Parts: sequence; structure tokens; C-alpha cells
Amino acid sequence: MAKNVDKSKASLFDPITLRSLEIRNRIWLPPMDMYAVTAQDGKPTPFHYQHYVSRALGGFGMVIAEATAVSPEGRISPNDVGLWNDDQIDAWRWIVSDIRAAGAVAGVQLNHSGRKGSTGSFTVGYEGATVPGEAGGWQTVAPSPIPFGDYATPRELSVDEIHGIIDQFRTAAQRALHAGFQVVEIHAAHGYLLSEFLDPLTNERTDEYGGNLNGRMRLLVEVVDAVRSVWPDDLPVLVRVSATDWAAGGWDLDQTVETARVLRGHGVDLIDVSTGGIIPGVTIPVEPGYQVPFSSEIRKRAGVRTTAVGLITKAKQANKIVRRGDADAVEIGRAALRSPYWPLRAAYKLGISAEQVGYPPSYLRGAF
Repeated sequence: MAKNVDKSKASLFDPITLRSLEIRNRIWLPPMDMYAVTAQDGKPTPFHYQHYVSRALGGFGMVIAEATAVSPEGRISPNDVGLWNDDQIDAWRWIVSDIRAAGAVAGVQLNHSGRKGSTGSFTVGYEGATVPGEAGGWQTVAPSPIPFGDYATPRELSVDEIHGIIDQFRTAAQRALHAGFQVVEIHAAHGYLLSEFLDPLTNERTDEYGGNLNGRMRLLVEVVDAVRSVWPDDLPVLVRVSATDWAAGGWDLDQTVETARVLRGHGVDLIDVSTGGIIPGVTIPVEPGYQVPFSSEIRKRAGVRTTAVGLITKAKQANKIVRRGDADAVEIGRAALRSPYWPLRAAYKLGISAEQVGYPPSYLRGAF
């Protein structure tokens, strides 16, 4: 990536450095579940190679692999990827290697699904429901035995089990490093396990992992510390949050800001800002850029770098978000499913030459 990009027009294409890692631009692919592991063994497939490497060739600065389970019970569906055993490392390694060879940074999101696990997908069926044991499902767990909508009621975790899950995040991060990933993101959003502990509507515990905000954020902080203990000091750790659950009396922006301040002090380099997914049936005011104000507030009030995501689809829209300081990077999700080369087209729309963007040499003949 050229360093002489015209900043008056192309902040979106300025590189950004997190710790020692330089990322070629501010356009990142967010983690999006593919539900494509038909063997139900957690190993990514040639489909995943095609999916991720094509976006790296398409100009994304960082490619963050989908929610990757830290245990079999931490999967969202039976068809999710994982890093809960050493056999999965080599299945990831060729994908990661070629993401990096294409000029992108390779990241992975580590997750435990909590009460939203063992759910169906287009791959296994049972969409919108709990997958039964005979189809590959399992007993879900949570901070409190409160089901998500019509899903099966989860079992409340003991303190010893919580400590075991912390260790699962630690060992999954070690495997991610061995696979060649350069960034690890901890998933604490969208109503999965860490998010469930944060939210007072889903965490009714009275022990050290419940109660006030400090108690409810304790598991997330301990997971961050565990991951940081094995992740190199010169490589970044990210955390994805839901800035609000859009429900009265639930998780909100102020609690997110305070948590982000604490996480910054524990070695988190960037907060990946999303919303919702915690409480079923709430009304979310979805419109273009509807989550950007949350990113902006967290960035300013917590003094931490952020990304913005959610119905960001146009080059000028994305560029404006970065230029005005609402986020340090933008994540292009569903638009990237439609167009793997979204960043290359965005450069053209912003008047940036193919030479400045760093096209794959084989693709220059077809430059926008």
C-alpha cells in the first residue's frame, strides 16, 4: 500500500498500526458465520479458503474469520468452525497463510455461544430452533437458566466451569497463534456467552460473576487476561461488543463505555462495536450507519480505538465515517458477501489509482 495517499480524499485507505502490526487500510471484513462445516468437526473447508482468501485479494485490510468456537459446546451451530483441538490448526493454516500472502492481516474471532448454542442453520436444518441431540445438538450453558426466546433452557454454569471456559479461550488463542493468525478478537456481543454475563437481563447470578457491573464484566476481563497471557505483546487483541441490547433495564452505552475503559487497561487495543442480539423480539431502528454513533461515543468517551459496522455499503459513506473520527476502521459485512472486491471498487469511487491501492498484479488488467 502506498504511503502517499491523498488524505483529503482517502482516509479510508490510510494504513493503521495496532501495536507493531500495520494494516494496509481501514476497510475490514467482519466475522460472519458461514455454517459450512458439514462434517461437524470444527475444521474449515475449501469453501472457507475461497471465502476468506478472495476477500484478501479483493483489498480488505483485515480479514476476521467467523465466530470460532473454543469448545464443541461453544459452537453456535453444529456446522461452526473451531479451535478447540490441535487437529484444527492445520486446517486453518493454509487459509491464514494465503490471506497474509494477499496482503491482508489475518484475524480470528474466538467465541463461546452460551445459551444461543446448538441452534439450527440452513446446513443442518432446525432453523430458528434448538438442534436435538440426535442431529448433533447439545445441552447449552449460560450465567443463569434463562432461555433465548423459544430455544432450549440453558444450564447455569458453576464457578469451576466458568474457570474452565476461561482456560478454553486461552488455549484456543494459542492454537490461533500457531495457525498464523495475527489478530485475535474476543466475541462479547450478540447475546453469546460473554455478552450474557455482561447483561443484567440475562445474568441473575449473586456470586462474583454477577450483580453489579464489575461482577458482570469479570468473566470478560478474565478471558482478556487469559488471552493476553499467551498472545504476543506486539500483536493486537480486539473485543467485539454490543453497545446496547435495545431493551429497557438492559445493557446500554454507558455500561459499554465503562467496560471499554477497563478493557483498555487490560491490553485491549480496539473495540469492535455492534449492537443487539441479546434480547429476542426487541425493535432495532435499522438504517444505514445506525450503529456508527455508538462507535463514535465509545471512541471518544473510553479513549480507545473502535470500528463501525452495520449497513455501511457505500465508499463515500465509509470514508466519511473514518474522516470525521467516528471510527478508526469500518467493517463491510453483507456488502462484502455480494462483492468480494468491494475495497477495489471503493478506491475507484474515491478517485484513487489502482497503483496506490495495491492491486494484485494479475488483476491490474481488469482494474476499475
